[in-house]
Amino acid sequence: MATFEVQHTEGMRWVKVELTGDDVRTERGALNHMQGSIAMDVPLPSLRAMWVSLFSDESVLRPRYHGTGTVILDSSLGSYHRLEVRRGEKWILDRRCFWASDGEVELAVRRESWLTAWYAGEGFIWYKTVLAGDGQVMLSVDGPVREVHLADDRLVVDGPQVVARTTGIRLSLRRPTTSLLSFWLSGQQRSHVYEGTGRLLLCPTPFWRLRMQQERLGPAAE
Repeated sequence: MATFEVQHTEGMRWVKVELTGDDVRTERGALNHMQGSIAMDVPLPSLRAMWVSLFSDESVLRPRYHGTGTVILDSSLGSYHRLEVRRGEKWILDRRCFWASDGEVELAVRRESWLTAWYAGEGFIWYKTVLAGDGQVMLSVDGPVREVHLADDRLVVDGPQVVARTTGIRLSLRRPTTSLLSFWLSGQQRSHVYEGTGRLLLCPTPFWRLRMQQERLGPAAE
C-alpha cells in the first residue's frame, strides 16, 4: 500500500507519495516530479464515464503511477486530508476534492437529484466522484477538516463546506428559515442540508493565505 505524507513550507502544502511495488491514482495534471523506477499510464475510462464527463467538471482521466520510488504532487495554499476508505462503505466527494488514492480504491461517479443540482447552480445534471474499496485517499481541501457523525440527524451548512459524505446521508438545498419573509430578512442564501445516518467531512474555515488569494482573484479562483 502506498504511503502518503503531507509536507509544507512557507504556507504551501503538497503530498509526497512513497511507492514500494505499489500503485497510486492521482487527479489529472497533479504531478510535480517523481524519482525512482516508476511508470505512469492513464487507464481508459468506461464509455459511461466518458459520457458523464461531457456534463461534469469531474475528470474521468486519472493517471496511475506504479513501481518503486517517490512521487511529489503539486503544491497548494490550501490543504490535504487523508481519508481511510473501508470495505463496505462508499464516500461521495464534493467536486474537485479528489487528489490521490491507493490503487485498491475504486473510483466511480454518482448523480445528485436534478432539483438539488438546479438549486446548487449546477444545471440539471450534477455528477460527483464516489469512492469504494479499501485504502487511503488524499482529498484537496481549503483548510482543516473535522469529521461529523449523524445518526438519523440533520446538519445545516451555509454553503458547500462538506467535502465528503457517506452514501447514507442525503443532500438537499433549502432555505434555512421557516418562512419566506424570514428568508428575505435573514440575509442567508439557501443552505446545504445533510440528513440521514453516516459520516461527513466538514471544512468550515479556509487557511488565511488561500482566503486572501480567493478574494483577490474573485470568480477566477473557482
